Amino acid sequence: MIEKPVDLAQKQALAAIGQAELIKIYQKFFSEYNQIVAQVLLTKDVISNTIRHHNAESTIERLLQMEILPIINENDTISTYEIEFGDNDTLSAIVAKLIQADLLIMLSDIDGLYSSDPRITDNAEIIHTVTEITPELERLANGAGTSFSTGGMITKLAAAKICNEENIDVVITNGSIPEIIFNILEGKEVGTHFVPKKTDVSNIY
Repeated sequence: MIEKPVDLAQKQALAAIGQAELIKIYQKFFSEYNQIVAQVLLTKDVISNTIRHHNAESTIERLLQMEILPIINENDTISTYEIEFGDNDTLSAIVAKLIQADLLIMLSDIDGLYSSDPRITDNAEIIHTVTEITPELERLANGAGTSFSTGGMITKLAAAKICNEENIDVVITNGSIPEIIFNILEGKEVGTHFVPKKTDVSNIY
């Protein structure tokens, strides 16, 4: 049985190995579509440090202009508590804010935000549209998710709140069928759509 490392140096050493392996996987699959990818590793101080913020924004924008797909991840090899994002939901929201995205799609292991926990309640219904993230919604989402992720629905709500404050739409849906992204971009009702107050719901995409 492989034990989870507790020593920071060992964690960061393993992260260095993992990041190299992960980008190789992305390169392999995207090369089949003749798409070049690039790795961008960020730490949370990209938010507060003006120079880092500008450099990250400029790099990502230039990669997109070059039609190169940036694969963005947290720089776990140097990250400490003070500058770590902690979960990919927060990272995705910060990146969406950084590049002033129109839409953030968060693919999960659940179809969206439900009226109650669908794992234990038979009559749970998916909430397709959210126009305001209230404390009641946050209580509803607390604890949702699987034991295999560091985040859950509560971290996705926090990420959606970050985006909505910047007038960025967010959709949370099940990622088991990648083609579902096309349905979202076509404006179909998929998952849970978090709508910023300034957004015209009739003309989202």
